Amino acid sequence: MCAILLSINPQYVDRIMRGEKIYEYRKSKCKQEVNKIFIYSTSPIMKVVGEADVESILEGSPSKIWEITKNDSGVNKKFYDKYYEDKFQAIAYKLCNIIEYEIPKDLNDFGIKSAPQSFQYINI
Repeated sequence: MCAILLSINPQYVDRIMRGEKIYEYRKSKCKQEVNKIFIYSTSPIMKVVGEADVESILEGSPSKIWEITKNDSGVNKKFYDKYYEDKFQAIAYKLCNIIEYEIPKDLNDFGIKSAPQSFQYINI
């Protein structure tokens, strides 16, 4: 089992927790096969607020990935296009079994001193 911690903007974390956003987009794929994601909500929350299993990982051109994921993306096309501007590959982690922690956790609960820019592998 491989887990990662992802830094995600609070507005998108809220959409994930409400089930409106089941795909988390990234510009590059982790080298290891990821099957669990811990969700770190960035400023002003700055806590690990939940976790999700990874149902599947999609990769392909940004236009192909948008067509597959757009209905559950939790973002608009303008945001998506800007995110992948000048990129040839898009990655989408399909989330399932999303759990929101009743009491958010600190990074040091995971042995991490500072939030990752993109992601960080977690030993669980």
